[in-house]
Amino acid sequence: MPNQLHSLETDLLVAGGGLAGVCAALAAARNGARVVLVQDRSVLGGNASSEIKMHVVGADCHGAKPGARESGLIEELRLEDAARNPAGVYSQWDLLLYEKVMLEPNIRLLLDTDLVTVEVVDGVVRSARAVRHSTEDEFVIAARFFADCTGDGRLGAEAGADFHVGRESRHDYNEPLAQEVADRQTLGSSILLTGRRHETPQPFVRPSWVRRFRKEDFKLRPIKSFEYGYWWFEWGGQLDTLKDNAEIRHELLRITLGVWDYIKNSGEFPEAANWGLEWVGSIPGKRESRRFHGPYRLTENDVLRPVGFDDAVAYGGWFVDTHPPMGVDAPDEPPCVQHHFDHLFALPLRCYHSRNIANLFFAGRNISATHIAFASTRVMATCAVGGQAVGTAAALWLREATNDIRVLSTPGNVRALQQRLLRDDAFLPGVRNEDPADLARAARAFASSGAETAALALDGTTRDLRAAFGAWSSDSFHAWTSSSLPATLELTLSNAAPIREIHLTFDSGFERELLLTPSHHHQKISAPRGAQRKLVRHYRVKIDGVVVVEETDNILRKRVHRLAVPVPGARVEVECVATHGEPVARVFEVRCY
Repeated sequence: MPNQLHSLETDLLVAGGGLAGVCAALAAARNGARVVLVQDRSVLGGNASSEIKMHVVGADCHGAKPGARESGLIEELRLEDAARNPAGVYSQWDLLLYEKVMLEPNIRLLLDTDLVTVEVVDGVVRSARAVRHSTEDEFVIAARFFADCTGDGRLGAEAGADFHVGRESRHDYNEPLAQEVADRQTLGSSILLTGRRHETPQPFVRPSWVRRFRKEDFKLRPIKSFEYGYWWFEWGGQLDTLKDNAEIRHELLRITLGVWDYIKNSGEFPEAANWGLEWVGSIPGKRESRRFHGPYRLTENDVLRPVGFDDAVAYGGWFVDTHPPMGVDAPDEPPCVQHHFDHLFALPLRCYHSRNIANLFFAGRNISATHIAFASTRVMATCAVGGQAVGTAAALWLREATNDIRVLSTPGNVRALQQRLLRDDAFLPGVRNEDPADLARAARAFASSGAETAALALDGTTRDLRAAFGAWSSDSFHAWTSSSLPATLELTLSNAAPIREIHLTFDSGFERELLLTPSHHHQKISAPRGAQRKLVRHYRVKIDGVVVVEETDNILRKRVHRLAVPVPGARVEVECVATHGEPVARVFEVRCY
């Protein structure tokens, strides 16, 4: 029986359901766009899913940059997962992503669906064709905007978007860390494993086809634990990570099981006797393949010596983290070389859309960056904030006369996009809340504790990168040994007005890393799983003394309360009754619309 053909029409087609694609779809949908999200796997999350189990890292560099953790949609996902999934079970993380997407009425999700061809007319993508073999269905999806979040860049490549594969030469972009001579090698891929400790010894019988390793193979790749390992099970960057992926997968399985065999049977780790192999990844976690060309290419110099961009829509901060393409077959080279820096860098909109295909966005590891810059921007939390940016842009520009992103990226449109991203809890270095619709910007702030910091809740920023907490805090005149709760933050508006929406941004503990991975590797610097202690758990919002909102079990940093009918008033009070464990409450921002 031939495939059944379905014709769909939408505002934004997002190809790829990793964290960049999920955040792009959610951002667009929540801002009013109709979205079709096409994912070729059975689960969402990409490298962060249960199929690969890579932990999500970002600008805070495993907590080494206090205050730099990403906010916005990725923080919502992290916080909700930590609270609802305290044991860090990967299937529950998968289900959270599925729930977020499926419950969003503006998103149609197509899982197990491969995007195969694209129709382009005069440099504009008109539609894409996708096939779901499991149900013998075929979809032709017409859209105004398209976003390639596939990692490998399948949509963009089919559309004819300009792209690059490999490492540029040092002289191409004046990058001191680049190769002397350009080549087509990339970072490799990895297959991970997890182990489980049992009450009795767990023998491991080495399969005949796996690799054999010796002690000298690990002189630069230490094995410190057995429950989760290891990102440096890496190989394949010397090949074509697209066309040779089947060969890479097989070799990575040989490597991964070979390392486990070494752990169990070499005699070097007697403490591993009771550890058994619990899970081995079935597909490679890929780091690099195509990178598209936008109107601008981010370079090493933009990462290490940033000067800022007027069209900044996201940010990064992860090390410039390069790996030998041959991975474990380069035992005399370190598994990675990390070039550290103390600052954050902005990512411009010009790196998130094609230079030659008018209506094509991209987000994730395939953005417009050189190999050296990509070595920082490729990590998943950075990919996620880029996804939120492109999804928001697509939604905001639906009513424009053109769908040419190059034409739409005017200074005025970009400023409006930046303000919408801030409203939705994104962070852009150096950009403050200047939303003219926010009634709180002209308000005066007072606090029941007498805190002089009350005005900080209205200063247009929602974090302090020194982790000094530039927010109103209920502890200004109280010792940490005693509770300063309940406490009230009061805003007096310049004029009485009907209030239909109240936005609250709480402190969720950005001074510590919040990992998704059930791993003990970063235990000392990571926030404990569960509802985050610093978050305000129980609060009330009053307008002119009347309670209009009460939340008793909050687990999120950003809360938006839309009132059923506008409530007129001139005085807004946020009463913080209790947190999830801290004796003080902190509020970064209050907005009123």
